[in-house]
Amino acid sequence: MREEQKLAAGEEPFEFPRLSRSFFELSPQPMIAVQGATHVVRYVNAAFLHLVEKEGQEMIGRPFAEAVPEGAANGCQSLLDRVYRTGKPEIIVEQAHGPTPPICWSYSVWAILGADELPAGLIIQVTDSTDISVFRRQATTINESLLVSSLRQHELTATAERLNALLQAAIRAKDHFLAVLSHELRNPLAPLRNGLELLKLLEDQPNNGARDIRAMMERQLNQMVLLVNDLLDISRITTGKLVLHKERVELAGIVRNAVETSRPLIDSQGHELAVTLPDAPIWLDADPIRLGQALLNLLNNAAKYTERGGRIWLTAAAEGDRAPGTGDGEQEAGNGNQGATLVVRIRDTGIGIPAIHLPQVFEMFSQVDREWKRTQGGLGIGLSLVKGFVEMHGGSVEAHSDGAGQGSEFVIRLPILKDDGGRPKADSDSDPILPTAFNPPPCKRRVLIADDNRDSADTLAMMLQLLGHETAIARDGLQAVELAETFLPDVILLDIGLPKLTGHEVARRIRGQPWGQNMALIALTGWNQEEDRRRSREAGFDHHLVKPADSATLQTLLAEQFSQSATRMRES
Repeated sequence: MREEQKLAAGEEPFEFPRLSRSFFELSPQPMIAVQGATHVVRYVNAAFLHLVEKEGQEMIGRPFAEAVPEGAANGCQSLLDRVYRTGKPEIIVEQAHGPTPPICWSYSVWAILGADELPAGLIIQVTDSTDISVFRRQATTINESLLVSSLRQHELTATAERLNALLQAAIRAKDHFLAVLSHELRNPLAPLRNGLELLKLLEDQPNNGARDIRAMMERQLNQMVLLVNDLLDISRITTGKLVLHKERVELAGIVRNAVETSRPLIDSQGHELAVTLPDAPIWLDADPIRLGQALLNLLNNAAKYTERGGRIWLTAAAEGDRAPGTGDGEQEAGNGNQGATLVVRIRDTGIGIPAIHLPQVFEMFSQVDREWKRTQGGLGIGLSLVKGFVEMHGGSVEAHSDGAGQGSEFVIRLPILKDDGGRPKADSDSDPILPTAFNPPPCKRRVLIADDNRDSADTLAMMLQLLGHETAIARDGLQAVELAETFLPDVILLDIGLPKLTGHEVARRIRGQPWGQNMALIALTGWNQEEDRRRSREAGFDHHLVKPADSATLQTLLAEQFSQSATRMRES
């Protein structure tokens, strides 16, 4: 009260000695001097004005709580009251200042003594401690995390060791996969090269065995195509881009096709195969190609991993209350066998699977026995494809084995489609499966081949010429459009990735001309996703074939084009 009484009596505010004032005003630290119990601001240095972004006249003569409201609300006001009352200096650190973003100030406060050696005012030194506060909070968080981590150190160390072991296993699997892939791709390349050399050496000799050499080269080329297709399929499954073309299909046909395809490998190993199917038909809502591929992979695996002269069993049965052939006369009409489950078991007397490997057999690149003499090739993705195909059909697959040398059993479970009015076969966006046998085309066709791959285009042209067709070759998109107008082909085999103009743009330009309306446009490309086929249809293509195209398929399409041309001529 004494100071307020002095101020009320007209006493002048206290003055700093010259040296102290110079020290105060020249300090790089923000400082402010206040007087009396209400802490009226008397002096403010430039550093403080810069900190609060205010002018001196806004603050001088006003109580601290009014002049600096942002500092008065964070505990500083009570600090000033306390120091003024006791005369003891205090420091308070990292007080929140401002809501967003969080700003922190630290205060050092000490008394200005009057003539009676009692506090007459205060000096407040402010430090912006935001960075320190943030760092301290981060350090506290880190320390807390370290404390928690230290309590779980043993557990985390064990986890890290397990993760490292998994990582090393993945690296080894990847390295092994690349080695196997290199080996598998070299296997057909060597006989293909040797076959070409033999054809060159024997081309002028009668009865030169060219038929056998051609058959060998065709087998090796088919093997390479299968390898590439497997790689593409596993990529599509893992990226979610594989599309099933489901239809109402009977199990026996799928099994028959898989067995016929696997039969050469099974017979070459001297194995005995027993197939047991239910007497009643089993209908599935399935993609017959993909489901058949799953069964084929399991049969081929059984043949590869079984010692010569072994036995393989494929059995299928329906399980459930409404399985076909159960004779349930009370089931309601229209329910059929809906709810029943198909169980397919493929068992062998092969090398078996150690229990430690059973959980990983369906993982990509997984191979239980990596000895070259035992694996007989393979990329380690066959079982991963099986799992992907089966699960996309709403089913499951599992592996069983009593251990090394005890054989293996793979069990597939799939939902059975009701047999009374299941949905009809769906129209597929892809081209139908064309027959492998064919008749010679009824007449010569004019065929334009547009492909920037010179070897591919030239060999295809030679093959078509030998079959009696007339051909022309374009090396880029612009040339393809020009030749289409002058050569006027019946059929255009058009690569998509052409220079200058893409195959899609070439197709659009041709379809936009009167002379291009009745030409058959066939996309011949390495792209085979559903999106690729959709784009081909939208561009005006009639068919979408994937390289390398089978010669029988091409000849069938050429014959089909002849039939369509004859129909158009009759209609005109």
